[in-house]
Amino acid sequence: MQGRNRFPAGLVLESHKQFPLDLPIVELPAPPCVVLALDQGSGREAEPVVANGDRVAFGSTVARPGAAGSAALHATISGRVVAIETREAATPSGHSTCIVIESDGEDRRDPALRTHPDYPSLDPDQLVVALRAAGIVGLGGAAFPTATKLEAARARGARKLVLNGAECEPWICCDDALLREQAADVLLGAHVLMQALAADSCVVAIEDDKPHAIEAMRASVAAAGATGITVQVLPAIYPQGAERQLVTAVTGDEVPSRGWPAEVGVTCQNVATAAAIARWVLTGEPCLTRVVTVTGSGVARPCNVRARIGTPLAALVEAAGGYRDTPLQLIAGGNMTGRALPSDGIGLAKAMNCVLVATRADLEPRISAFERPCIRCGDCATVCPAGLLPQQLHRAARADDESGLRGLGIWDCIDCGLCDYVCPSQIPLAYRFRSAQSVLREREAAARKATAARERHERRGRRLEQAALAEQHAFDAARRRALGNDTAARPDAPDGTS
Repeated sequence: MQGRNRFPAGLVLESHKQFPLDLPIVELPAPPCVVLALDQGSGREAEPVVANGDRVAFGSTVARPGAAGSAALHATISGRVVAIETREAATPSGHSTCIVIESDGEDRRDPALRTHPDYPSLDPDQLVVALRAAGIVGLGGAAFPTATKLEAARARGARKLVLNGAECEPWICCDDALLREQAADVLLGAHVLMQALAADSCVVAIEDDKPHAIEAMRASVAAAGATGITVQVLPAIYPQGAERQLVTAVTGDEVPSRGWPAEVGVTCQNVATAAAIARWVLTGEPCLTRVVTVTGSGVARPCNVRARIGTPLAALVEAAGGYRDTPLQLIAGGNMTGRALPSDGIGLAKAMNCVLVATRADLEPRISAFERPCIRCGDCATVCPAGLLPQQLHRAARADDESGLRGLGIWDCIDCGLCDYVCPSQIPLAYRFRSAQSVLREREAAARKATAARERHERRGRRLEQAALAEQHAFDAARRRALGNDTAARPDAPDGTS
């Protein structure tokens, strides 16, 4: 699997990763309370299987997959469910139904949890079922169910696995820390994923600004004598870690518009996802913890921490030495694609790979900027990794030109934020494109709903017509029988009529 080693365009950004990487990963203890959002970042909520007042153990299932894109959720502490209610969350909508669990201090383990040393004996279908039950999702930020992704890839015959260790956001380094300290786990997870996918090869893609991670991963592959697994070093260019761009860099193939990597024979998974699968094999634990970067000028000691899902973000900030200076904004994710959070009481979600405690210095100059007219410099088009024309897209978005947006490739925008980053007029291009996509999705959903309603109405009309026709046929048949009986009763009628 040999690509051209990079994708078109992109930009080299200033890195802020060194301070967190100076420290080993910090293991956080069990918190006194967890807030488990049923939407863990995919935009879809799971269905709760517990009620207020129920007692749960560490690893007990508290929610099962509901709508497509949702994943199973498990208790990350033992204790009692004290609330199931809507709360603020790190989700696209800003809120989610949450299961709140108070710890009993015992950290009792669910007796149903068991290790899986026998995973090599499982067929791909059995592995996919097990990974779905374990609530394994993409830990790179999307939180899409791994089992669903594997099923779709197998259905399309995708037999090449790419493990994404690029991690191109300027502040995020949890995957780098994970590769340095737990490369063997990533390798084990790669083997499980290859088996579930029936893959014939795997590439661990890492950017060249992570020499320690590259060395650790290569040493792990060599020590295990792993065949079919290679480490590929890519240039550190943002947004190298975006799935489409990574596939192009690794394989040289371009993912079709509105398509998936499986359509070019590739499946992408994050290295943290592979490590979570290894944890499931070795300890029996479903997706209960994750490594997250806690950084920014607003914390005293930036670091990477392993915390339980649902841990209030305030505990993560405390592990990083607490607040300092004057924090201006709490961001889930990096400064380029992250989402602003309303408070530090929100529970850690599976999709959250970074908590950026930003000060004004971190967000300048955009925080105090005001929008000016476009000067048609073309810088946005120069850096766009999707090869779009943001200037023209912006004009179409402001005019609500639906056909223009579609024709210019609005659906190929990956929301990387580079057009914002380089725009001298400080135009919020990424926000406008995100809003335009949202409007188009709503219109598409409304059109599908209207089409479904029309089809239901037409089917009802056909049923009524068929029922009326059947009734008429029955009436005519009954009339003929009645006339026939009347004729048989009066044989003197020469023509059989009255």
